[in-house]
Amino acid sequence: MSEEIAKIQKPESSKYADKKKLYVVPLVLGWKDAPPEYGAMLSRYWKEVSVQLSHLESRIGAVNYVFHESVDQSGAEGLEVLTNFSPVSKEMALRFLEKGAVIEATEDSELVRECLDWERFMMIGFTSQNVSKLVSEKFIQAVKSRYEFILGRISGTVKGNEAGVLFIREGNLMQFPADIEVFSIAPPVLDEIHRWLRERRDQIPPAPEDEQIDSCFAEKDTETPPAEDTKSN
Repeated sequence: MSEEIAKIQKPESSKYADKKKLYVVPLVLGWKDAPPEYGAMLSRYWKEVSVQLSHLESRIGAVNYVFHESVDQSGAEGLEVLTNFSPVSKEMALRFLEKGAVIEATEDSELVRECLDWERFMMIGFTSQNVSKLVSEKFIQAVKSRYEFILGRISGTVKGNEAGVLFIREGNLMQFPADIEVFSIAPPVLDEIHRWLRERRDQIPPAPEDEQIDSCFAEKDTETPPAEDTKSN
């Protein structure tokens, strides 16, 4: 079950008292030298996320666990991963930790690397259709395994009457277990950000290679580039 927070007026906390709860936050990132107008929207976005999370905590239940894309360690080590990857969500995670929550290892580092490596192969293009198909299948399986690991971590950690928050890129196909009540954070400014990014897609620089650990979550066509024509003219 998934509900947008904007649609929740005065939910009865007792309704979710004995259930696992997960607040899902779309992970929206900036980049070096991003235009000021994008930076302003990003600032608004995270402020609205903070407000909506506070509303959920007061109405549904306080956050007990923090899960975050690309974090493969718990505690202080997990928090340190966010220092360079996503400082803004690190700040938000710290607020939860100050209130007694803990940051949990969310990913398996080997699965993340496998996913990223297959994705790199996909971007090359191939002369063989068989190789192209094989790489596509391997990439899809790697992404699926990554999703399953994250779901397993959340499902096995959050207990009844507890809540977790998950920061993760949009475009994933995560299917949460039926015993978890999922609340999707959807600040109004998110639509503006989507529109702004679509209109300037060709102007946005690619992320440096060392910042692409999360790229498997970006929505993309799972087909590899077509095989090159090897026939001579």
